[in-house]
Amino acid sequence: MIWIAVDAMGGDDAPAHVVDGAVAALNEVELGVILVGPAVRLDEELRRHPEVDRSRLRVADAPEVVTMDEAPTAALRRKPGASIRVAAESVGRGEAAALFSAGHTGATVMAAHAALGMLAGVDRPALAATIPTPTGRAVLLDVGASVACRPPHLLQFAVMGGVYAQVALGIEAPRVGLLSIGEEATKGNELTRESHRLLKASLRSFVGNVEARDVYRGHADVIVCDGFTGNVALKISEGLVEVIEGLLSKELSVMTDYSEYGGAPLLGVNGVAIVGHGRSNAKAVRNGVVMAHRFASDRLIERIEGDIAAATVPHS
Repeated sequence: MIWIAVDAMGGDDAPAHVVDGAVAALNEVELGVILVGPAVRLDEELRRHPEVDRSRLRVADAPEVVTMDEAPTAALRRKPGASIRVAAESVGRGEAAALFSAGHTGATVMAAHAALGMLAGVDRPALAATIPTPTGRAVLLDVGASVACRPPHLLQFAVMGGVYAQVALGIEAPRVGLLSIGEEATKGNELTRESHRLLKASLRSFVGNVEARDVYRGHADVIVCDGFTGNVALKISEGLVEVIEGLLSKELSVMTDYSEYGGAPLLGVNGVAIVGHGRSNAKAVRNGVVMAHRFASDRLIERIEGDIAAATVPHS
């Protein structure tokens, strides 16, 4: 049985939607769930699900919560009983195989980093977002885990993103692109110019720079950038979809719906960690928990570790 540690207090509508989504995942896949949060409150929520198989669901008491307006470093230090910290530590101890949280992204990244450590050969973690293209889907990373990056970090992101695209999207030979302000290798700032040289010298799959207007056009299957740039790009896209949602076709609305994917994997840490959207509903939580189970089953971490070692990615 593969167990998933779920931060039950993460997200705008926690714990109700998180509990509902976790129960739905139990009904869909043969897995186990550890719900982490205030035990009394979680037991109250579970009374709405008397049919749930309690042999596959445990409650781990965590009386504290990191709120969205708190600085993650100070909050995690001040709150040893925070739900995200307790959930991450349960994965670190081997009690669960993967983590899911739709709570404070910074706190989730820091808790996962502290509890799981980093993979050998990886210096910085990266959040990988799935984005739609005319021919299918692509991966954009980093979208918020590592704001300040150097060229070796982007090469590491490219290798990890390639493995993720193979496992999650079924793309046999993912094409890697670098997000920049022009297609020419000389365009961009020092980071993008140096990264272009490194990616070109290191990866046969590198197809060059990708401009912002081409991110969703399918020119590359994996698009790498620093976390600041990626987060801005992703948030602009989300806002645009919300503004013109009424003009979009039903099909495109589904393709851009974060709840369809469940969350973004935090690549680079030595364990499976899925970061959900703060507005995750029960459907998104269910899909996020199922995603965590799938990646644990498919040994995503071991595959990334193998490809990182084979690529002899330089360290910063």
